[in-house]
Amino acid sequence: MTPLHFSFSSAFTLGLMGLAFHRTHLLSALLCLEGMMLSLFIALALWALQFEAISFSPGPMLLLSFSACEASAGLALLVATARTHGSDRLQNLNLLQC
Repeated sequence: MTPLHFSFSSAFTLGLMGLAFHRTHLLSALLCLEGMMLSLFIALALWALQFEAISFSPGPMLLLSFSACEASAGLALLVATARTHGSDRLQNLNLLQC
């Protein structure tokens, strides 16, 4: 495994571990998800450049656009949660209640 592959896989793993262990606030969970998506974007972009895969070159841009949509939906949920519950703590939310 090259150092470049190791760094991107460790960045993804750190984002996943942060998502699994530090889930007290919704904002920290969203930041961990964004870190994971950013490491995937950079890894896919470098993979397409390394293997000169012309047919897969739009893939990283598609992933980046989906990541932007995910971030906007997450921030909308964060604002709605902060308005209704007064904070973004995940322990205060009852997800089964409408």
